Amino acid sequence: MKRVVAVDSASALIDKRIEGLGDWRGQTLAKVRAVIHAADPEIIEEVKWRGTPVFSHGGIVCTGETYKSIVKLTFAKGAALQDPARLLNSSLEGNVRRAIDIHEGDKIDEAALKDLIRAAVALNLEGKSKSKPERAGSTTHRKTTS
Repeated sequence: MKRVVAVDSASALIDKRIEGLGDWRGQTLAKVRAVIHAADPEIIEEVKWRGTPVFSHGGIVCTGETYKSIVKLTFAKGAALQDPARLLNSSLEGNVRRAIDIHEGDKIDEAALKDLIRAAVALNLEGKSKSKPERAGSTTHRKTTS
């Protein structure tokens, strides 16, 4: 059974995670979280996959994972995003996802990150507005009366 976490609870869990890290990773996650919300105030915070912070609007925008030596922002549809500032520096070989690995001491280009967040949201919303095309080979059967 899938466990659903209320949005307020998810935000509290992310706060707790940041506080629990207690080092540069927590500070960095808090900073990128603030940039994400500044880019799009309608972002929803979720916690999935054993505690991973997830930022969504019309679908997953990105996750905020923390590892021993990096904070990783993984963009669900990163391969489809324009990235003129070349922030996406990890998971470049995949067909769908792309990520930003942030190391201790790295400076975050907040303006470029905001642009990337907004582009990811726009891509999600664009996908939601398109109607699903009918599958090839499918037929619609209607009952007719004579």
